[in-house]
Amino acid sequence: MKKLLPVLLLVPVLTYSQSKKKKRQAEEKANAELVANLRSHVQYLADDKLEGRRTGSRGEDLAMQYIVNQYTQMGLEPRGTKGFIQEFEINEGKQVDAATKLKVDGKTLTLNEDFLPLAFCANSKVSGSPAMALNESKQPWFKDLKEVLEENRNNPHFDVEAEIKKTVNAVAAKGATALFVYNTSPLVDNIQFNRNDKSEPVKIPVVYITKEGYKKYFSDHSATLDIEMNLSFSEKKRMGKNVAAFINNQAAHTVVLGAHYDHLGFGEDKGALDTGHVIHNGADDNASGTAALIELARMLKKAPPSHNNYLILNFSGEELGLLGSKYWLDHPSTQVTPNYMINMDMVGRYDTAHKLTIGGYGTSPVWGEVLNGQGLGLAMKFDSTGSGPSDHASFYRKDIPVLFLFTGSHSDYHKATDDWDKINYDGEKDVVKMIYRVIELADAKGKLAFAKTNDPQPGGARAFRVSLGVMPDYGFSGTGMRIDGVSPGKLAEKLGLQAGDVLLQLGEYKFVDVKSYSDVLSKFNKGDAAQLLFKRGNEEKRVEVQF
Repeated sequence: MKKLLPVLLLVPVLTYSQSKKKKRQAEEKANAELVANLRSHVQYLADDKLEGRRTGSRGEDLAMQYIVNQYTQMGLEPRGTKGFIQEFEINEGKQVDAATKLKVDGKTLTLNEDFLPLAFCANSKVSGSPAMALNESKQPWFKDLKEVLEENRNNPHFDVEAEIKKTVNAVAAKGATALFVYNTSPLVDNIQFNRNDKSEPVKIPVVYITKEGYKKYFSDHSATLDIEMNLSFSEKKRMGKNVAAFINNQAAHTVVLGAHYDHLGFGEDKGALDTGHVIHNGADDNASGTAALIELARMLKKAPPSHNNYLILNFSGEELGLLGSKYWLDHPSTQVTPNYMINMDMVGRYDTAHKLTIGGYGTSPVWGEVLNGQGLGLAMKFDSTGSGPSDHASFYRKDIPVLFLFTGSHSDYHKATDDWDKINYDGEKDVVKMIYRVIELADAKGKLAFAKTNDPQPGGARAFRVSLGVMPDYGFSGTGMRIDGVSPGKLAEKLGLQAGDVLLQLGEYKFVDVKSYSDVLSKFNKGDAAQLLFKRGNEEKRVEVQF
């Protein structure tokens, strides 16, 4: 018995050791499977055959089908409007087609640089041999806007577009086949292509000749010109497709987990930071976030913390201005009460140089309790801001607490070099596990309280010297720049501007969309003052702005 006693004492130790070993082996196996799955997802989503997953493209459809297949195999509930899918139309307004050409004396003018057809024209072809000094029937006519601009320089109600339309009607009645307008005065004329123009086409084509184009081709008024012109316009529409899946715990509140899966395609949408018609595979942006979301859904399906439901949303149209997440919030594909939202965008480059940034830290006081001192094993830095250039911002603007997971920008951002072999899959595995741990820790906290945060100044590729402190609505299809959100404490809030207001003019400069608004804003410096014209409902308002 005395000899047997040491052996019996060793049994619990050996059992504990074996149990610990099995647990370690199971964890190693799970980690290896997670890494392999992440790599497999990213390799497929960032493959050349998907052609960069541009919103509305065949490649994005292939990515969508892949994601749906993953959720189907997991046994997740479809929560789109058609199975897992929620379609939405992206109407980018009228576009000038490649067939549009203008030749003067056999020389081809450059669109936007030398000439600009106006959006209230119809498709048309015109040829002729006009002299600028003569207005002959069955020939194109010319109009210098100098005089009318000078006459109305102090008239705040003067509308150059309305003036041009009035002139078009008059000259068409006299036999003009087209109207070319130009401006030899130094005054700003605000003539631009308004892609959102929905007015009836005028009777004859109207083309604006830029100052550069005028100098090169039209400065000799005594010349007879040989003109050939073809104007071609079309409506630019495409369909985005969100993917929505659900894990139902019969809970009162739902955690929204999201990532966008669209990217830049061949760079057609002007977001690329390199040149050439090349495929932008977007391995980090955002095949990495999509892969992370798929695997997080798998983990939650297998072992879901039970006090919340989980809505899994893969967004389309993020690169065009958060269009998919905004659409879902305005047209929810399923009725839930959101508790909080976690967004994964570019989570594939974690290392000591690219720490994991957790944005939205300030959007709920609970995040401090959940994230502080938990020993989650990753080098992290925190950003309190709830806003930002990804889909969590759409939820934050609806007063929903958010977290934004991001492993940092890099030299391959929005370039064709963002490929699958540059992803740190082991690091991404740790990010996914950390998010699951956060969800576990937050599970017992009930409905998270929401808090507003200060928003950062706009930056990135194009930083401005001044800011109104508003967030543009990139999906707005009317004339002007509609405000999607107003940053707390910034100039717009002090001026009384609100979400939904449509900005029309700043000083002497008018804008018809987000791009022209940005162009105008770049003309101002700190200390400048100007009057801002905006529309609230059907009422136009003016306010003095001091930057």
